Amino acid sequence: MSQTTVIVGLGSCGLAAGAGKTYQEFNRIRQTDKLNFALKKTSCIGMCFREPLVEIIDDTGKYLYGDVEISRVDEIIEKHIKNYTPVSEYIIESENFKSEDARFFDGQVKITLRNCGHMDPENMDEYEARNGYKALRKISDQNIAPDKVIQTVLDSGIRGRGGGGFPAGMKWKFARNNSSDKKYVICNADEGDPGAFMDRSILEGDPHSVLEGMMICGYAIGASEGYIYCRAEYPLAIKRLNIAIEQAREKGYLGKDVFGIPGFDFQIFIKEGAGAFVCGEETALIASIEGERGMPRRRPPFPAESGLWKHPTNINNVETLANIPWIVYHGAERYAEYGTENSKGTKVFALTGKINHGGLVEVPMGITIKDIIYKLGGGITDNKKFKAVQLGGPSGGCIPEYLSHTTVDYDSVNATGAIMGSGGMVVMDETTCVVDVAKFFLDFTQKESCGKCTFCRIGTKRMLEILTRITEGEGRESDLDTLEELALTIKDSSLCGLGQTAPNPVLTTIKYFRNEYEAHIRDKKCPALNCKKLLTYEVIPEKCTGCMACAKGCPVDAIEGEKKQVHNILQDKCIQCGLCYTKCKFEAIRLS
Repeated sequence: MSQTTVIVGLGSCGLAAGAGKTYQEFNRIRQTDKLNFALKKTSCIGMCFREPLVEIIDDTGKYLYGDVEISRVDEIIEKHIKNYTPVSEYIIESENFKSEDARFFDGQVKITLRNCGHMDPENMDEYEARNGYKALRKISDQNIAPDKVIQTVLDSGIRGRGGGGFPAGMKWKFARNNSSDKKYVICNADEGDPGAFMDRSILEGDPHSVLEGMMICGYAIGASEGYIYCRAEYPLAIKRLNIAIEQAREKGYLGKDVFGIPGFDFQIFIKEGAGAFVCGEETALIASIEGERGMPRRRPPFPAESGLWKHPTNINNVETLANIPWIVYHGAERYAEYGTENSKGTKVFALTGKINHGGLVEVPMGITIKDIIYKLGGGITDNKKFKAVQLGGPSGGCIPEYLSHTTVDYDSVNATGAIMGSGGMVVMDETTCVVDVAKFFLDFTQKESCGKCTFCRIGTKRMLEILTRITEGEGRESDLDTLEELALTIKDSSLCGLGQTAPNPVLTTIKYFRNEYEAHIRDKKCPALNCKKLLTYEVIPEKCTGCMACAKGCPVDAIEGEKKQVHNILQDKCIQCGLCYTKCKFEAIRLS
């Protein structure tokens, strides 16, 4: 009889859900009861909505448990580990059972996330057992020339997964063709898209794949040093990257004559960033590594010609680099089997918002947005109506429900006015106000503007002021024209891609939901009943019991009525604070 193994998901999402305490409780009972089972850790497998996640492997099979709070650990140990009787009500998936939630994995193709949640990210041996570093061994054993490696990346069709979608192999080729005594590889792990926690998850769950991708890039372009620019707010990712780098150095995978390739010397260093959104832009990132303030530089010259310390530099994001070892090891043709003509491979998305199954998904390019939301994401929470999806983060755009048949590829997404970005996908339902959403994202980009460009610094501020007025009932008929004029000027005149895309949330919401803007401006109403200053609170007479809870809670005495009598809200005194609505236990307050 083999030893039972218990594996706890300890990615950031799992730790936030209490997985650290779950791990400690398994360990405590194991020691107290002197039980003989192996306790291991892994990272996020993408199913964030069921964290903490625990996998148990024994002679009867593999079992994935969800929502394993500390209070359930003793029961699972007693029934499953001690008596080989799985606790069925907590099981998501096993070899003989598949819950409805397990449909989350249906249709996914794991290339970028191939190792995440399936190994201990702090154990290099487990990475190598899953074909880790075999791509580099292939290059060494078969004596594959740098130009051939670049051609493989070109033939795969992979485009940069950080936002712009520029062909990765073309970037490598430009850097290779620029002669210099020094070249650099940079991994951009500081992209500011709030939905881009997939990059963090890759770094936490499979750091060696990123290191291997950087090493292959270094060999291909002739670089000897690589930098991972990672925001300091990702402490677990930085910790595991440091462990991986040290392990690679100890094994001789970093240093001189890497993998026995004569003359290929390569080292990797980590540069912690302050989390500035603008440092997701490659020239601002380079400035930050050099010790300067992170601000974009005019291009040309592009980094492939004059980048870090004015030497040729190749920059890819985490997701792009994590794909490279798989592509080199399995071949360009196999990677290109997935996706569409102009968008090959897979894409990782962070599903969040008004969706049942939030988390990380990796799907082949060409799948529709609707299939991601309903087949993988489990549909809209509380069976509400799907309204729109914000794709591409703060610099992305809103795609309405009637365009949910749009396929996930660069050309189709760009045609809607949104961008692929680094994969944030925020789902909205009928209770979401798109004007407020546009204001939220513009508030973020305006605060994160580096201030170098007048159009971005001042233009976004003026746009935010207009949006704030509209959501507070002070909108003017001319505001929409002004917003569009400002937005187009900012797009045309900003120096960097972040400034150029900052107006996208406003432009797309005006394009697809102009009627909502007009309702805010003309009728002083928010159709989604979301903007507080545009709401009217009224008592429903047949439901009011006269309990006085609303009147006692009103801060401005805007509610009149005797005890056990129907109350009335004085509209001229009401400040729309909403306290009456939250305090009423009888649902006797309605919004309009």
